[in-house]
Amino acid sequence: MHEIGIVRQIRRTVEDFAAENGVREIREVVVDCGELSLVIPKYLQELYPVVTKGSILQGTTLRINEIPGLAECDDCDEIFNVVEHKGYCPNCGSFDKTILSGKECSIREIVVPE
Repeated sequence: MHEIGIVRQIRRTVEDFAAENGVREIREVVVDCGELSLVIPKYLQELYPVVTKGSILQGTTLRINEIPGLAECDDCDEIFNVVEHKGYCPNCGSFDKTILSGKECSIREIVVPE
């Protein structure tokens, strides 16, 4: 389960951001997680409270935006959802594609109280 390493990295990144910017309190961390990233959002949610315990992130909310895995067919230029169509272009049936989105897993936003 590599999700624990991802949550640990989120914690380190947010802690570094807070220290560098004099932030003392964080309300929420928003993460973009692509459906092609091989990261399971449910596991991130389950691990987050355990990994953030005792840190500035303890008690904060982790919000995950699931980014669809979109691709463009190399043969007919159709844009389609890779997972929904099992990797094949729904227009021409080709498996040749260029991935446009859905492989990322990154911090989008760190929400601090006003």
